[in-house]
Amino acid sequence: MSEPWLADGLAALPPGGDRHRAAAALGARAADAGLPLPRLVDEVLASYWRAANAPATTGAANAPATTRAANAPATARAEDTPATTRQEDTLATIRAVMAAVLDGYTHQNRAELSRYDDARTTFVNDLLTGRADPGGLAERAGRYGIRLSATHVVLVARATGLTTEITHRIDAALAGRFGEGNTLTTLRGGDLVCISAGGLRGIAAELAHLLLGALGGGGWQVAAGRAHPGLPGLARSLDEARSTLDHAAKLGFTAPVLQAADLLVFPVLLRDRDAITDLVTTVLGPLVTARGGARPYLDTLTVLFDNQGNHAATARQMHLSVRAVTYRLDRIHALTGYHPGEPTQRFTLQAAVLGARLLGWP
Repeated sequence: MSEPWLADGLAALPPGGDRHRAAAALGARAADAGLPLPRLVDEVLASYWRAANAPATTGAANAPATTRAANAPATARAEDTPATTRQEDTLATIRAVMAAVLDGYTHQNRAELSRYDDARTTFVNDLLTGRADPGGLAERAGRYGIRLSATHVVLVARATGLTTEITHRIDAALAGRFGEGNTLTTLRGGDLVCISAGGLRGIAAELAHLLLGALGGGGWQVAAGRAHPGLPGLARSLDEARSTLDHAAKLGFTAPVLQAADLLVFPVLLRDRDAITDLVTTVLGPLVTARGGARPYLDTLTVLFDNQGNHAATARQMHLSVRAVTYRLDRIHALTGYHPGEPTQRFTLQAAVLGARLLGWP
């Protein structure tokens, strides 16, 4: 089914320098009208096909102006201009018009997508900061399928190489997997932020799978905040996800997917900074005086706790002998008075080591 306005516009294209601008304007109008790209190409080609095959008496008025300009002298010079030359001229004209139409179509689509992205990002910012008028926010939320009174989870992905195009693909894939209105994904402050309806199972794993496909392994990490109800719950879940990523970076956690619920101890540790600083300096301070400084002993304790106190596994991971690990633990005991093998002292040592990593001590 042809588009009359497009056929008329092609027929009225002026020759010369204005042709490109007029054809680009037609492409932009086609984008605004939501005309699919294959249909647009078909319309342009069909218009020239009709012009080329129309009888001279009836086709002249309806032929695209560019075709008429290319072919008008044809009858007068048919005897002295080879047919192949006329065909090449016509093909060159069609190619130029097609290029201009597609240029206008693409430019308009990009502009519309940019406006959509800006509106989407502004909405997410207002949603997560809670600074916008609640009534207007609720009305805008309806366009994206979000109910402000419901429970939501906010996921944050931190990665190098995130782009708007990748974000669009991930947003579409999540919507296809979990249904329109159940997820909303955008770039915010360099991070990919996904608002998910509470109760969706596998959302974090699916997001990780999509990031793996887009960016490859490594260089990215996903954190999911806890599910909270209402508008304030969105901001809280976002803060939890972002804090989880921050803590993971300080602690050297490399798991691709992190749950804020699994790392609740770290905000507790940092809630009273003076207390955790006092714990670190009191328990671990003497290690600074050891030969080589505190770092080798802190690393040994970190790996030991990661391996549930297994000396052999710790030695393998650190490329040391079991004897060397035992020696370091004995030195820690001699310097600090604490030994990880003592049940009553293990928790204090581990809390101090975690605090040291969070504080960047020493």
